[in-house]
Amino acid sequence: MRPVADALASRPATDPAATAAPPPLAAARIWIVTDGKAGDENQCVGIAETLGLAYEIRRVPARGPFGWTAPWGPIDPREAPGRRSGALSGAFPDILIASGRRAVPYLRAVRRASAGRTFTAFLKDPRTGHDSADFIWVPDYDDLRGPNVFTTLTAPHLVTPTRIAAARAEPDPRLAVLGGPRVAVLIGGDSRHLSYRKADMKRLVNDLRKLADAGCRLMVTVSRRTPGPLSEALRKLVAGTGGFFWDGTGQNPYVAMLALAETVVVTSDSANMVSEAVSTGAPVLLFDLPRTYIRHRRMFAGLAMAGALKPFIGRLEPLEYKPIDATPVIARALAEAYAAHRTAR
Repeated sequence: MRPVADALASRPATDPAATAAPPPLAAARIWIVTDGKAGDENQCVGIAETLGLAYEIRRVPARGPFGWTAPWGPIDPREAPGRRSGALSGAFPDILIASGRRAVPYLRAVRRASAGRTFTAFLKDPRTGHDSADFIWVPDYDDLRGPNVFTTLTAPHLVTPTRIAAARAEPDPRLAVLGGPRVAVLIGGDSRHLSYRKADMKRLVNDLRKLADAGCRLMVTVSRRTPGPLSEALRKLVAGTGGFFWDGTGQNPYVAMLALAETVVVTSDSANMVSEAVSTGAPVLLFDLPRTYIRHRRMFAGLAMAGALKPFIGRLEPLEYKPIDATPVIARALAEAYAAHRTAR
């Protein structure tokens, strides 16, 4: 997904080579290992930033035969630990946080090459068992369980209270000028689980038009996966009703939209976007798509029970709840697991 993302640079780790015994958390260095998919990488960065630690982003190949055989197959030998260049070059980190199936073999390679000195954490189900890493986080709706598996209702992300507060303190001028109730509209797109049908797109645009006709100002952001006809229809709707449509130019307004929104409308194809939306405390209205991933529906049901979410049917809904943010909870659990790992060594 495009949200939050591309402009956030990693903070380079400056510590020298890892020592035989893991250092205290405050001195630990982190590698973030993914194939570059924004949804996976942002979750890892969210945890690292919440821990307040230096991190390096290491991206593994996303294509080719070694990607096809992941998570069970070997790594590309050109990316092996100990080489002068490649995804795993240089001194091993104290903590490795990985996500995405293509990252699993590389996590496994570092774990083996470091003789267990590097503490390994994996976000989401690695599909290779609970003992694939020292610490694993999965959402509640996943089936994976084990002594090292930690679960929460929502996913980790980069929409931190600090970023929200900063965006409210200095509002994006493109959004601050909008009068009337501001509604952030977060649009996903086609995936392996579902495709947007013409009927879905028509229903979504019509329901959003009802909000605009009622005086709401729509702040719309789309995904790279959003079907072209839907993007164009939303652009025309916003142009005709005085809202804001982000076309990919200029600074990414995603956090600013969430910070200024009095309500958030989000499509049901992205659990990540829903997790980010409920972290704001604003009412979240879910546009339900047929064939939404059944496990995501479990999460949405939990959020509805918590009073944070209702279906979107073309009108605003009053909802009051405390912001729901799993990121600091997961970070704390990872830190405790790292401390135990350090003590055991």
